[in-house]
Amino acid sequence: MSTPATAGAVERLRHTVCELHRDLIRWGLVTWTSGNISARVPDSDRIVIKPSGIAYDDLTPESMVITDLDGEPVDGALVPSSDTLSHAYVYREMPAVNGIVHTHSTFATAWAARHEAIPCVLTAMADEFGGEIPIAPFARIGDEAIGHAVVSTLRGHRSPAVLLGGHGVFAIGSSAKAAVKAAVMCEDVARTVHHARQLGDIVAIDPADIDSLYERYQTAYGQH
Repeated sequence: MSTPATAGAVERLRHTVCELHRDLIRWGLVTWTSGNISARVPDSDRIVIKPSGIAYDDLTPESMVITDLDGEPVDGALVPSSDTLSHAYVYREMPAVNGIVHTHSTFATAWAARHEAIPCVLTAMADEFGGEIPIAPFARIGDEAIGHAVVSTLRGHRSPAVLLGGHGVFAIGSSAKAAVKAAVMCEDVARTVHHARQLGDIVAIDPADIDSLYERYQTAYGQH
């Protein structure tokens, strides 16, 4: 039984997660009904996630589905995303993660189709990802397999995004908005590095410089 505080947090996250799906469209990260966003409800065992197979234009806060941390629906009239069990697994295994995004964005997914990590050749990558964007092995949709691939690849890695071999992108964050940012940046650098390779050899940034850039961006960049 939810407390008034939990109920209020769920209601706020219904609106937040619904609106963030508009950003996936705005940034060209998804088509038709592909992709999804979820958020962990603070101080609870609840997740807010997109319903399965519903067009983005038809999403409303009320259509978001609430599940527990095992991926079992507890509130909502619709079936949750087919990736729900994997989202739930990531939340259980990575307590610092409070938001997850899955996309099939064009350039990042092209790297995933090649089963190839995106090398860290840009300061933007060093800043945001702390190194390469890693590749995870292929995993089937519908159970926890994708979650296992995401967790095993990102544990001990600074990147908030992972390429799923033969599939697409999963991004994590301290909030759903932070995860969306990671997915947007993943597609941006995937596109740039792809074009750079068409011009010739690409040159990786020195690991010491990556560490310095990452530290500066994560601790000193922006307003504090």
